[in-house]
Amino acid sequence: MKTNKVQFMTQAAMIAAIYVVLCVVFQPISYGPIQTRIAEALTVLPFFTPAAVPGLFVGCLIANLLGGGILLDVIAGSVATLIAAFATYALRNKSRYLASVPPVVANALIIPWVLKYGYGEPLPIHFMMGTVALGEILTATIVGTILLVVLDRYRTAIFKTA
Repeated sequence: MKTNKVQFMTQAAMIAAIYVVLCVVFQPISYGPIQTRIAEALTVLPFFTPAAVPGLFVGCLIANLLGGGILLDVIAGSVATLIAAFATYALRNKSRYLASVPPVVANALIIPWVLKYGYGEPLPIHFMMGTVALGEILTATIVGTILLVVLDRYRTAIFKTA
């Protein structure tokens, strides 16, 4: 039992750390009204392990803080990631190709409002929904699905429970 808790916490911490590093390394494209967060490819990981849910949430929270986000962005962006992670985990017994749908939907519905009312972005909400969705499709759906297919081959070695 204790080993499972340690493994869970270790997986969550690793996922959070990788998310933060990817946001920092790709900072120019990770923030702003038109963004493509490479780290969003990791949003498929709840398909494999429940540890990805808090891992992605904490990773997004830290990345948003490091990126200089306002409080609304830090909270709402992290909550969008948390909602998406829970939904992806709930879809884990369905088709693996559905794993990237929750991040696309959650971010497209929540982030434009943060950009508009938190940062005063003059672009129309519906336009920003499209740009955020496009960024999520590129990273969570395309790159994330490639990551999911590759990791699925090694799931018992990487995500096994003790």
